Formats: sequence, C-alpha cells, structure tokens
Amino acid sequence: MSLEFFKESYAGTIKKITLGKGDKAVTVGGESCYPFYQFEGEMPCPPKIAMEVWDVEPVDWPQAAVAPFKEVISDPVAWAKKCVDDYGAELIALQLKSADPNDKNASAEEVASTVKKTLDAIDVPLIVWGTANVQKDEEIFKKISEECQGANLIIGPVEDKNYKGIGASAMGYGHTIISSSPIDVNLAKQVNILLENLGVSMDKVIIDPTTGGIGYGLEYSYSVMERLRMAAMSQGDDKLQLPIINNLGNEVWKCKEAKQTVEEAPSLGDPERRAILMEAIGAVSYLMAGSDVLIMRHPEAINLAKSFIDLALNGGDALKVSGIAKKCDDVTIDYIALAPAPDLKIEEEKKAATAKKAATKSKPAAPKKEAAKVAAPKKEASQPVAPAAAPKKEAATIAVDAEKVKAQAEANAKIEAEAKAKAKIEAEEKAKAEAKAKAEAEVKDRLKVESDARLKRDEEENVLRIKREEAKEKATSKKKKVKAGKVSMTPAAVQMDQNEKILDELNRLHRRIPLY
Repeated sequence: MSLEFFKESYAGTIKKITLGKGDKAVTVGGESCYPFYQFEGEMPCPPKIAMEVWDVEPVDWPQAAVAPFKEVISDPVAWAKKCVDDYGAELIALQLKSADPNDKNASAEEVASTVKKTLDAIDVPLIVWGTANVQKDEEIFKKISEECQGANLIIGPVEDKNYKGIGASAMGYGHTIISSSPIDVNLAKQVNILLENLGVSMDKVIIDPTTGGIGYGLEYSYSVMERLRMAAMSQGDDKLQLPIINNLGNEVWKCKEAKQTVEEAPSLGDPERRAILMEAIGAVSYLMAGSDVLIMRHPEAINLAKSFIDLALNGGDALKVSGIAKKCDDVTIDYIALAPAPDLKIEEEKKAATAKKAATKSKPAAPKKEAAKVAAPKKEASQPVAPAAAPKKEAATIAVDAEKVKAQAEANAKIEAEAKAKAKIEAEEKAKAEAKAKAEAEVKDRLKVESDARLKRDEEENVLRIKREEAKEKATSKKKKVKAGKVSMTPAAVQMDQNEKILDELNRLHRRIPLY
C-alpha cells in the first residue's frame, strides 16, 4: 500500500522574470510551491548565484576573501571576467562602493563608465547595486540606465523615497528594478504598488527584503521572507508574487567573526574555513526561505551553495560533494592548551575532602605552657622551696591557668563556628536538592499535562477529519446524482457585432482606469 500524505494547494505562483539579454540571459521565479517542496508543486527555474565584484579595491577584506581575486582585485573589469571565465559565474553583481558619499563619492559619469566597461567585458547578466543613499542612487542610476540602454540591467536598491526617478529611467531604457524595503512585508508590498502605479511592469521587478548575516539579523530577514512567500503562494497576493534577491556576501564578510585572525580568536578555528562556512550556511538559510538570486563572494562558498541546490532539487549523495579548497596557509591551533584543566573528581569525593579538611581544622593543639606546668611538680618534689619564693610560684600558676582557659575558650569558639558553617552548607545543599526535586516534579507534571492536551487535540482533529471526509464523500455522491440541465439563455436587448463589443469593452476600461 503506497503512502498518501496531505498536499497543500496554493492560490498563487511566483512570476517568471528574465534577467539580462542574449544567449546567457537567466530566468528566475516560476515556483508553484514553497521552496524545494517539489512534492506539492514545481520549481522550474533553480535559484541562481551572482558573484560579487567591487568597482574599487577593498581595503578591509580579510585574507581569505582577497586570495581568490588577488591578481585582479584592483580592476573591476578584469575581476568580473575572472569570475565568469575561471569560476563559471552565471551573473555578476557590481557593487558601486566608489559612489558612496561617505567615501570616494565618485560622480555619476565615472560610475556609469565603469558599469559600461564591465557590461561590455562579460556576456552574463549584470546586477548593479548602489550605495543605499537615496539621493546618490537616483543620480547614478539615471545615468547608468541611459548609458546601458536595452541591456536589461538589474538595478537597485530602489526605495519608496526614490522610486519615481529610478523607475521612470528603468522603464524608459529597458532595465529591471530591485524593489527594496527594510525587513517589513507591508513596506515591500507598498513599494511594489508604487512602482506599478508609476507604470513599471511587474515582470521587471525583483524584491529585496534586506539581508542580514548569521547572528547579525538573518533570523529577521528569514521570517519576513517566509511571510512574503506565504502571502504570495497561500493568500494569492499578486503584488508579492515576485522573485527575491539577497545581497548576502557583502553582509557576511563584514561581520567581526569573518575577519578575526587565528591570533585574535584561536577558539573559532581556521579563519578561512570559518568565513567560507558562514557564507555557505547563510546561503542555505536564505534558499530555504525562498531566495531566487543570491549575491555571494567566495568561490568555495558558492560551490557549497550550488551543491545544496542540486541535491535539494535532483537528489544525490552529499558525501560526494567536494570539500573546501584552501587558498591561504594552513594554521595550527593547540586546542588542548586552550582547554581548561578537567576536574575529574566526582561530587561525593569533593564533599568527603571538604568534610575531612573541616575536621582537621577543628582539633585544638595542646598548649605548650600546660606541658610546662605539668613538669613543674617534679622539681618541687626534688628540693624544697624557700618560703620567700612561694608568692611568685602562686602568681605563675594563676597566669598559666588563665592562659589555659583562654585557649580552651578560643578552641571551643572555633569548633562552634566551624560546626555552624558546616550546618549552613548542609542546609543550603538540602535546600538546593529540594528545589531541584520540586522543579523536576513541576516539569514532569507540565509534560504530562501537555501530553494529555496533545492526545486530546489529536483525537479531536481525527474526529473532525473523519467528519470532513464523510461530508466530502456525501457532497461528491450528491454531485454525481445531479443531472446536467439546460441553461436558459435570453438574447441581449441590443445586438452588437464583434468590433462593437471590443469598443464597448475599451470604453468601459477607460472609464474605470484614470489616465495620468
């Protein structure tokens, strides 16, 4: 008997969008199910990965990020060609760092010239990522759109503050827009509505929900992307049925943990492998959330992400995936020296040692002066004492007795104090044991209550499921019994030919849609 399981039915699908032009153009989107849920729908266009290129030589990259591109890192055109020719990049993402007003603040003409040269040097789609400064981005994107007319660049981020200027130039010169919003479903939808009202076709828009690295906001971006996919697929929101892009590499490699050397953080392991795995894990997380285009930096991280996509879509053996090929020198870390000395004593031995130490301290030492006093009578017996010396001997005896009493009192006080301390420790341990037992009992009771509630809920759901199946069968059988009847049709009062019907429909649409 074959296994049958429930399949979700979706109200919408993601639009297919073509990026770039020519033989190397890339199509993304088209999903009719949640990410990689191929048992419920289709993913006709696998997610794509764009390799990141900067238009200026980076100064704060760690050695692991520089190593794959060290010969070309000062030339964005050569860098982009190396990504395509040597690493097989399907898309290139040019980061316009030189245009940042807080850095070099390059002019729109300089930036557009670099973009045009890069575009001419490669035959794959080009993503152009701005500075996230709304005024500067609007200025440079207008110029870039004009200089690269008809190339179908993917330009962004485009926000609600600069969508008019960038949207108009992208429409006029035939480019695709990256609609960006700050980790919010409603704002993402709002920007898309503004672009559509402006006249931008939804076949020319990709959503950027804002991307975070591991430990630096990934969980927020992930949850928003899930909600975007749910709204698009389950709720049928056509304003969100668009592919998603994530600028991942730029976020991961600026994290502190990706830059720390082995001397700064030896417990974090090999710096090169650490940063590559951080980017690869982030990529897998965003792919599971619904990303269609990932912008990544390191070739080894890209290989791992591509292997995941292939295994998730086509199956296979993950053990056959090649490991990380290092380009930096190996590091040696003495983890044994870093580890704290292990405490191998069991709890009972520790308690016994503490009690023995307390007992040893509680035994008072015999006073030396008392021993001297015991020896004194022998001397008296051997020779008589002159009557004149009697008062001095009596005074010495009284002093010795006083010191003995004082020493005994101190010893008794010390024993009493140690006994009180020991009793206090035992009381605290007893209280901890009682609290632990109480907490365990509470957890056990709570688990029992939750288990009972779960069983009850399962029983109720099972009953409800049976009732629904019975109702469905009843409705199906009733539908089969109904005979198809003849539908009465009444001719229209005014008969129109085909051309008149088309004109009437156009008039109706023009009345409904205002012209701006």
